[in-house]
Amino acid sequence: MSDIPQSAASTTEVTVWSLEQTSPADLRPARAPAGDVRIVRSEVPLPEFSRFLYSAVGGDIRWTDRLGLTYAQWQEVLERPGAETWVAYENGTPAGYVELDPQDDGVVEIMYFGLIPAFRGRRIGGHLLSHGVARAWDLAERWPGRPQTKRVWLHTCSKDGPHAMDNYLRRGFRLFDTKTEVEPEVATPGPWPGAYAS
Repeated sequence: MSDIPQSAASTTEVTVWSLEQTSPADLRPARAPAGDVRIVRSEVPLPEFSRFLYSAVGGDIRWTDRLGLTYAQWQEVLERPGAETWVAYENGTPAGYVELDPQDDGVVEIMYFGLIPAFRGRRIGGHLLSHGVARAWDLAERWPGRPQTKRVWLHTCSKDGPHAMDNYLRRGFRLFDTKTEVEPEVATPGPWPGAYAS
């Protein structure tokens, strides 16, 4: 039994920024990177693949909120009407993804977006984000009965990579909210603990 009181557990202060676009005209697409980079919709809701992307992209920056989900819970998230996952591949290898979360009244959240660390800094991120935002704006075209998208939003935080905020601003997102939260300090979960330097 530990003598350390629960309240003394390590915490960290995290700044969370929320950004939005309110018109398809807000999107300022990035140029496509050189080489064989393709972005493909993952049309079969597959928790194994989604969990791989989530842990491979977010493991070094402490994405942990979904790690405790059961298989059924993960499947439920992926199978909601309008939910989409778009995956970037470089030379046939998954490089990153963007997950769209359909919400009420024509709102779409970029729920998750990022690159596997080995693919960062190669101009893939701006291209993937541009594609994902464009797919958020035209989501209703693929989902009959869904209202036209009126707003696309996302949040990023101070744990994300150093180029994340700049990428969002360059793509035409505007800041609409900032808050500070205190979170428990957690070990980098993966895809293998210790795989990447903190």
